[in-house]
Amino acid sequence: MSEDNFEQMLNETFKPIHTGEVVEGEVIDVKPDEIILNIHGKSDGIITKSEYSNDSSIDLTEVVHVGDTMEAKVMKVNDGEGQTLLTYKRLAAEKGNKRLEEAFNSHEVLKAPVVQVLSGGLSVVVDGARVFIPASLVSDTYEKNLEKYKDQEIEFVVTEFNPRRRRIIGDRKQLLVERKKAMQEELFSRISVGDVAEGVVKNVTDFGAFIDLGGADGLLHISEMSWGHVENPKKVFKVGEQVRVLIKNINGEKIALSMKFPDENPWRNAAEKYSVGTVVTGRVARMTDFGAFVELEPGVDALLHVSQISREHVDKPSDVLKVNQEIEAKVVDFNGDGHKISLSMKALEPQAPKAEEYPEEQTEE
Repeated sequence: MSEDNFEQMLNETFKPIHTGEVVEGEVIDVKPDEIILNIHGKSDGIITKSEYSNDSSIDLTEVVHVGDTMEAKVMKVNDGEGQTLLTYKRLAAEKGNKRLEEAFNSHEVLKAPVVQVLSGGLSVVVDGARVFIPASLVSDTYEKNLEKYKDQEIEFVVTEFNPRRRRIIGDRKQLLVERKKAMQEELFSRISVGDVAEGVVKNVTDFGAFIDLGGADGLLHISEMSWGHVENPKKVFKVGEQVRVLIKNINGEKIALSMKFPDENPWRNAAEKYSVGTVVTGRVARMTDFGAFVELEPGVDALLHVSQISREHVDKPSDVLKVNQEIEAKVVDFNGDGHKISLSMKALEPQAPKAEEYPEEQTEE
């Protein structure tokens, strides 16, 4: 048989393969850095590790096995050694780009894993094609540490598609803003002043705490945290803690909260417990130059004026009293409407005997 006839027989036996063509073949051998495919051509197809994935640490024997069927794209029909060079990753990227283009045009919400955390954002992969999500579009709030998103699946939309310039941009913030707005509308449609709601502590400041009510945040001011005195909100609440709150006021999108529930108001029966003349025990909560405030129970403080501390002269309360000291005193005034109680320790001290009670002793003449 002549060489020309043999070449003709080969052409008739094996289908012709062209550069850029997509072929399907069966894996006949796998090495850590190379895959060999039977593509039913004059020669076998070769996929190097660099043309399978961008991950240089990958071991091909762990992801591809003999007998697997794969699609690949022809890069070069003859590499000089009679083999056909194929690419798997570029074909996957082309398919992925097609998928992304469709999603871009239809505004479809995509979900994909974060494969890389960069200094300026996140990189995700959709069907082999990469999408970059800038840090400013990752969340609706400032994200200081993007590492928490590594290997997580996140949702986003494609807002810019230009594969020629390798610029495919994703936006996660847009989805969060839209969902939060929907949740906010739903929340405001069902809450009203006086309602009791469940929420989660989102942030704690010196003046109060912001509570996430599921769609909107409400402010729990330090003065509304308890019927008692709260000095430091950060000692009372922790971020992530679930709390029960009262909707005190709604002004536009601003919600004022309270934990002073009416049925827990200690002043409801204070008139009976602290009527004038009653001897009470309390704890010195804080002091000023003019007197000490004594906590009789959480939410009920009474004033012990400096002039009522002792029958002896006292310049300032701190000369004879200490914060957290327990004292006994008599109620000398009660104002339920103004939530004011006045105490006196002096009233419990025995009075000094009058001079006439001790006549001068008579001396014998």
